[in-house]
Amino acid sequence: MTPLPLTGRVETRGLSAISTRTLLRLANPEAPPKSVYDAALLRTPNDYSVALSAGYGQAVSVMNPSDVVGTFDRVALFGPKFRWLGNGDLLAIEPALGRYRVLWRTASRHNAFLVTDRCDHLCLMCSQPPKDVDDSWIIDEIGDCLSLLPAHTQTVGFTGGEPFLDWQRFIPLVDKAQQMLPSASAHVLTNGRAFSRAEVVTAWSALDRSRASVGIPIYSAVDAIHNHIVQSQNALDETVLGILRLKDRGNRVEVRIVLHQLTVPRLVETCAWLARNLPFLDHVALMGMEDTGFALANHNVLWADPVDYAQTLASAVAILAGTRIRLSVYNLPLCVLPDSVRPFAVQSISDWKNAHHDLCAPCDERGQCAGFFTSGKTKLSRGLSPIVRSGAGS
Repeated sequence: MTPLPLTGRVETRGLSAISTRTLLRLANPEAPPKSVYDAALLRTPNDYSVALSAGYGQAVSVMNPSDVVGTFDRVALFGPKFRWLGNGDLLAIEPALGRYRVLWRTASRHNAFLVTDRCDHLCLMCSQPPKDVDDSWIIDEIGDCLSLLPAHTQTVGFTGGEPFLDWQRFIPLVDKAQQMLPSASAHVLTNGRAFSRAEVVTAWSALDRSRASVGIPIYSAVDAIHNHIVQSQNALDETVLGILRLKDRGNRVEVRIVLHQLTVPRLVETCAWLARNLPFLDHVALMGMEDTGFALANHNVLWADPVDYAQTLASAVAILAGTRIRLSVYNLPLCVLPDSVRPFAVQSISDWKNAHHDLCAPCDERGQCAGFFTSGKTKLSRGLSPIVRSGAGS
């Protein structure tokens, strides 16, 4: 199984006359458009006439080319492999390049807006290696998207790159999300270093703090190890200072630790250090590594079989479980985890890049298991084995 193609190439007609980038919200062809961004989602030949009667001027087709019996002046032709697209999904199309990006899927629980490809870290296991480009336009695009999201949206994620590189534009964007989506919480993945500056913390703290949180990595209590992993000097000092300043103002902070050969040897020490020095954290996530991007390039020095660090993980979990810090274990299949760790395991891998191996077919815990990433060349643990409860099926 491969990940859903959230970016790629598409044939378009007439869209280049609008702009170099076109934002579309897919809509039911039977209901009149509510916004200039709305495009009828065409699944059957009959949808063409229905959409035209409803007043649509643009459309997205997920039919076979041979089934296309009519056309719009402005149309994107995706084809039947994209029948997973649904009403309310947001697409960005660059007609001149024939490229598309899926920005939001209403059927997904794992939506996150990429704020920038730029970053001030070069983490050895980064799943989305940064680019030195001017992509400041993305914040404006996300701002347009927010007005198109369902009012009942519960969570809006933001990731990068490093979203706070342009904090003076990004924080107002999060504020806009909170204003437009009164039920939604915002969660931002960041390296946290921007919060070492008082003005950034002050601006962030002006948001509704009950509906805003940040996820920040700390890979080791030893600064040299953390700084080496993120490939940046003074990183740990600035990150910890940022966390302290955030919590001093009552903000919600999650710490993330990716598990690999450089973090596992001191994992117990790192978790004890967190429990002792940052007991006010709201959440700690211990995370299996996504073997793609830089992680794939550095596979030989990073990948570790979860079976080999199972007892270390169990000891680390025991330390954090004894605190008031909420704890989760992400991205690891249940069968490779010790029994004491399994209650903390979460189905955390985004649905568009998540699958199970054929060996998992008879497993009684498949419905509760995180499964595997399909976004890289994940190496399977030698401990992979279906969990079959005694007497199941009898």
